Amino acid sequence: MSLAHKKSLALGDLRPGDRARVAGFREQYPYASQLARLGLIPGTEFTVMRTAPLGDPVEIRFRGFSLVIRPSEAHVMLLEAAE
Repeated sequence: MSLAHKKSLALGDLRPGDRARVAGFREQYPYASQLARLGLIPGTEFTVMRTAPLGDPVEIRFRGFSLVIRPSEAHVMLLEAAE
């Protein structure tokens, strides 16, 4: 499936057990470089482990680590469904 046909996702749309891949970043946000330093670089797949009762924050697991992130901060990531 080509990138043009893949649906763009938001972290807040994902539920525990869902998997996604970082496709890139919205470059105008400085927070993107912080996420990249943590290992969330394009191509990184992660799994949503759990969400807080109101959906904020969200715990994701990637590369053997867990990270708790707010969906409002994660909007800098361009996500696609992991296959």
